[in-house]
Amino acid sequence: MRNNRKGFTLIELLIVVVIIGILAAIAIPKFANTKEKAYLASMKSDLRNMATVQEGYFSDFQVYTNGTATNQGGTTASLSGFVPSAGVQVVAANTGGTGWSATAAHSATTRTCAIFIGVAAVGPATVEAEPKCN
Repeated sequence: MRNNRKGFTLIELLIVVVIIGILAAIAIPKFANTKEKAYLASMKSDLRNMATVQEGYFSDFQVYTNGTATNQGGTTASLSGFVPSAGVQVVAANTGGTGWSATAAHSATTRTCAIFIGVAAVGPATVEAEPKCN
């Protein structure tokens, strides 16, 4: 009688588990970095949208608006009808009719972004009308 066994040996299974572990160790940090980039893109997009809101407000009232718009923890607060993306808080400051600045923060990261138009630079932004993150 012949013994015909089918299946994998313990060594083969251990090798597969080690390979999967190595691939996971490579992929997890890449995924975390992708999430951070998404948060930054969301904040930059909200700052660009804030620029549109500011210019629309200025065309109506000849002054820029200031205040806070938030969409964090299920609570939203708008600023002249502007509500930021989920998890983002945007704080705008005006300087009369000469210009404005805004900063954005996301609840899932410690990094911040800023934009300014017609006023002194607001860190981390260094170029007027270009959102920049630290």
